[in-house]
Amino acid sequence: MPRAYTMDATNAVAANATREIIAWLTNRAETIRVENVEADPRYQKMDVDLIWVTREGARQIEIKADRYHRTGNFFFETASNRERNTPGCFLYTQADWLFYYFVAPRTLYILPVRETREWFLQNCDRFQERATTTPVGDARYTTVGKLVPIAEVLRVVARIRVEQI
Repeated sequence: MPRAYTMDATNAVAANATREIIAWLTNRAETIRVENVEADPRYQKMDVDLIWVTREGARQIEIKADRYHRTGNFFFETASNRERNTPGCFLYTQADWLFYYFVAPRTLYILPVRETREWFLQNCDRFQERATTTPVGDARYTTVGKLVPIAEVLRVVARIRVEQI
């Protein structure tokens, strides 16, 4: 049976994660500015949440907020809405970086999207699939993903950073 979440609870966790990450990025010495583009339709199509501008240039960031750090896994979304056959954000984001944020311990994993996704696609059949359901009005939708051990991703994908916020 899939875990069930309410849309309000999911949105609240995501909004809080975004606020904490923006504050953290804003206080970094290299930061020129941080733009929240979650409401911009152009960036929604690309599944990009933030633009982080530094002296080295602009980086596009996708944020994934997760409440279950104790599992030792990332949840890489492969279908955002199974009923509508919508691909998961991890498969289609055009972000440069996935900021995977575990909210309770405030641990941020900064994953290079291209390298992480390439490795994942070559290995995804090895990982357990899980689903969650979210009610929306009188209906619901199912999100599907793979449980991927954090330790393995850290071992095999280069350029990952881990930060405590």
